[in-house]
Parts: sequence; C-alpha cells; structure tokens
Amino acid sequence: MLVATVNVNGIRAAVRKGMRDWVEETGADVILLQEVRAPEDLVADIVGEDYTLIQRASTLKGRAGVAIAVRKGLEVTSAVIGIGENEPDVDTGRWVEATIPELGTTFVSAYLHSGVADNPEKMAAKYAHLDRVEARLGELLAERSADVPHALVGGDFNIVHTERDIKNWKPNYNKTSGVLQPEIDYLDRWFAGQWVDTHRQLSGEAQGPYTWWSQRGKAFDNDAGWRIDYQMTTPELAERAVSARVDRAPSYAERWSDHAPLVMRYDV
Repeated sequence: MLVATVNVNGIRAAVRKGMRDWVEETGADVILLQEVRAPEDLVADIVGEDYTLIQRASTLKGRAGVAIAVRKGLEVTSAVIGIGENEPDVDTGRWVEATIPELGTTFVSAYLHSGVADNPEKMAAKYAHLDRVEARLGELLAERSADVPHALVGGDFNIVHTERDIKNWKPNYNKTSGVLQPEIDYLDRWFAGQWVDTHRQLSGEAQGPYTWWSQRGKAFDNDAGWRIDYQMTTPELAERAVSARVDRAPSYAERWSDHAPLVMRYDV
C-alpha cells in the first residue's frame, strides 16, 4: 500500500507547475491532498480518471480544501466530511475521511490551522480546532474493527514536534506559530498515546527530513525547512510501515508547491 500526502498550495497552480507528472510517476494507491483551494468538480478533473475523489471544500472562497484520491478499483465504503456538526467556517475544508476495507484502513486528509503567534483570535481558533481533532482521534481509535483495524491521519499539521523537525529551532521556539509549546503539547499527547509518528519512526534521529520551506529568502536552497507534514497511524499499521521518502524538488524552480510530498509504503 503506497500512501502520499501533500499540501498543494492551490491545485490549479500546482498543476501548471508539474503536479500531474508527479501523480502519474508516483502511482500511489491513496493521495491525501490539502489546501486545494478549488471547486470540487475542478479538483476531480485535475486528479484524473485513475482516482475516485472524496472532498471537503471550504465555505470560505479560495481557502483551505482537503481531498482524498483513491485509486480506481479500491472501494470506499464510507466517508466523513468534516468534524462533527456546525463546523465554524474557518474549520471547513480541513478534515475528510474515507474507509477502504480492502486496505483495512480509514484514511484522513487533515489541514490544521497555521495560526499567528501574536494574533490571539487566530490562535484561539487553532486551539479550538485542535481540541475537536483530538476528540475525533479518540473516536477513530474506538471505531476500529476486525474488518478495518487501522487508521492513518495524514496531512499538513502546521506544528513541528521536536528540534529535529525545524532547521532554526531557537529563534522560533515559543515565538512563531507552529513552534509554540502549547501546540507541541497536542502532538506530545497524540504520540504518547495510541498514535505513531510513522515517518519519524522510520527516519530515526536524523535532522528532518523537512517537508516545507518558506518562499522567502534562500530557505529552500539552504534546506532551512520545517517537518510539518505527517502520516500518523495506529500502532499496528506503524509496524507495517516499510519505507518513507520526501519528494523534494531538485531545485527551487522545479517546485510545484512550497511543501514536498511525503510518500510512504506499508505492507498491507
């Protein structure tokens, strides 16, 4: 089972810059997409005929948007759009689920709030959303069954977990959103419980590998990045993870997003 996750930073621009070639070359069974920022019919057309698409667009035009592309031939038996009822507009387009019994897995494409450290309103929205995500993670654990024993939550979490996940830790820690201790506390709880940072499990103690680089300055050229894109799985699926790679573009000019895809293979 080959699973890819990527924040496309606007799918129309990504396709113009070469995303479709990556989709065809990768041949993933499941692709988790974030920040598609496009109408659902357009996203379906862009992904192509080889995939079935489950989507959650944002109610805010030009914002967010998540999707799960499932290779044709794999049956999706249930889909969950969003988290709970009465989602605030700022939370729409950030969570979508698809269950595929043939792979024994419920997949989630998640795009968590970025937040702004010096904007209390935006941080309050981020923490409120994280609370809802945390509650749903508990439900996903409880919903596992003999037919679908695994769950995988992939996407742009917009939070680093440790110093190994960001090139410049000291100038950002407790100063920049995504590197604030209250944000990191959420990941601490999730990874100390029944969820595994499966990419980190395979990459070990290495610095990075990063999945996002600022568009400003020479961040990409200097590999001054952040690892904020995850594939977080239940323990039994983590045991079946056999490989992981970050599809970092060869050069700044060849990027089709400010994020690089995280591609992982599982023995399923």
